[in-house]
Amino acid sequence: MRVVTFGEIMLRLSPFGFKRLEQADGFEAVYGGAEANVAVSLARFGYDSVFVTRLPQNDLAKACKANLQKWGVDTSKIVFGGDRLGVYYMEKGASQRPSNVIYDRAGSAFALSGANDYDFEKILDGADWFHFTGITPALGDKVAQAVHEACKVARKKGITISCDLNYRSKLWTKDKAAAVMAPLLELTDVCIANESQAEEVFSIGSELPECAERSRETAQKLLDRFKFKVVAFTERRTINANRNKIFGLIFNGKEFAHSREYTMDMVDRVGGGDAFAAGMIYALSQKYTPSDCINFAGAASALKHSVEGDFNIVSAEEVRRLMKGGENGRVQR
Repeated sequence: MRVVTFGEIMLRLSPFGFKRLEQADGFEAVYGGAEANVAVSLARFGYDSVFVTRLPQNDLAKACKANLQKWGVDTSKIVFGGDRLGVYYMEKGASQRPSNVIYDRAGSAFALSGANDYDFEKILDGADWFHFTGITPALGDKVAQAVHEACKVARKKGITISCDLNYRSKLWTKDKAAAVMAPLLELTDVCIANESQAEEVFSIGSELPECAERSRETAQKLLDRFKFKVVAFTERRTINANRNKIFGLIFNGKEFAHSREYTMDMVDRVGGGDAFAAGMIYALSQKYTPSDCINFAGAASALKHSVEGDFNIVSAEEVRRLMKGGENGRVQR
């Protein structure tokens, strides 16, 4: 199974421990980004996982590429150009204080790239699946055009296309997101989102109170509008910055399934949605039942919250173990 993901990877700088950015006298450095996170997860699951981006020609980019390779990601389709790697600063929340992200990605090598920088005919040759998120077209009109070109080539080649809506209000407005994402979603087979994003961006929702039927109705409306084959929701209930509940839902036009709910004491919540997306891609491509698909994706996301950094460094077997109830946290001897 060959999966290609396309997006930006950035340098993440975080104060040590739970210090605030104003307190920081040093930073922990890791690399991450939505599509890169998915690529790492799928490589860990044993897939031929290809990540495509544009990086500058400098030592930070070399370190970034080496970090991806360490986890088994194919970096051979990465192109080079531009002057800088995007950066984001992550302040971990605690108790009632939420986490905070500051982006420093304007003018990055990837954000300034366009369709002409990527030979998608060659990049997607032999691929079975193509994945992107709404973060990527949010970075600029040229990048949005590149995503559209990639989707057109993937559709022509008969490649399954998935998109995680991933609306980020710090990157663009709801109106701009709706205008740009609609034609991309019309080329998409599998949509990953949550109910609030569907309502925020596309005014698609339900008048029902919060319940499974409300989720099903929202998923049906999304499926009807964009002709998706599958809609998967990942939902989060925040108790405080360290403790969340998560669960997932899936609808394929006929069957609707709900995952178990996980209550988590979190180590790092960044990348939880990307772990869910990777789990969904893996489970759907393995022809799991809808119930098993959503439970695999939910378990993958739950495990990510126990792992430092953006990447979900777990195996498919570990996900299946949790999916089947192996969650006592005992030392494995």
